[in-house]
Amino acid sequence: MSFFERLGDRIEAADSVLSVGLDPDLSRLPEWLDSDLPRWAFNRRVIDATAEYAACYKPNAAFYEDSDGWRALQETVAYAHGKGVPVLLDAKRGDIGNTARQYARLLDTVDAITVNPYLGGDSLQPFLEREEKGVFVLCRTSNPGGRDFQSLSVGNGVPLYEYVARRVAEWSRGNAGLVVGATAPEELEDLREAVDLPFLVPGVGAQDGNVEAAVEHGLAEGVGLVNSSRGVIFAGEGAGGEGDYFRAVGTAARRTKQRLNEYR
Repeated sequence: MSFFERLGDRIEAADSVLSVGLDPDLSRLPEWLDSDLPRWAFNRRVIDATAEYAACYKPNAAFYEDSDGWRALQETVAYAHGKGVPVLLDAKRGDIGNTARQYARLLDTVDAITVNPYLGGDSLQPFLEREEKGVFVLCRTSNPGGRDFQSLSVGNGVPLYEYVARRVAEWSRGNAGLVVGATAPEELEDLREAVDLPFLVPGVGAQDGNVEAAVEHGLAEGVGLVNSSRGVIFAGEGAGGEGDYFRAVGTAARRTKQRLNEYR
């Protein structure tokens, strides 16, 4: 089965399109975590609290790029898989030749990855060749500075982000999707009209993106993901102790799932 077929099955089983971002910022982890791998200890408890509501987990590689971090990431991926939840690594990789092929080896461990298309089609091929894996290509990102380049016209009034989307649709082997932020709802709608690819839509949590647009335009034949990271995993900040903290995390995931399902 392809990644998107497996993801569709998970979406149906969990009745959810929620992607939970596992970004364990060490400066925000609870002081009472007692572990030599605090990121793994934190992620394990987050997964326990949210697995019934999550269609996918999305760890961001930036929070794991040290020796202990990679160990924590490996444990996290294995634990999420044990719960039956796929893992999308938010790595935003993009390079050419041997370097691209090395980056693509990350897909030996995870189910899908995010990539940067700036170096062109050959930089994406080592990822797209892994037809059983998912490849989400940066298209229209959720940050304000995304407009600096992504909205530039490539001719005939076509913005760069739309051109990227159309090229990715041509290159896809049934395994490509797009990263399109919920903070740009009009562009989300334009891209849904342009291509029939699943979207990964970040920005509905701490960035306060448009939830209705994220769901309405993010799904292709019912498959797609809407991500919340900080709004879920740090929902327990200020709670009295471990039990209260992760109950708040679970509640945030459940409420986010329910909010998204209002528009499915």
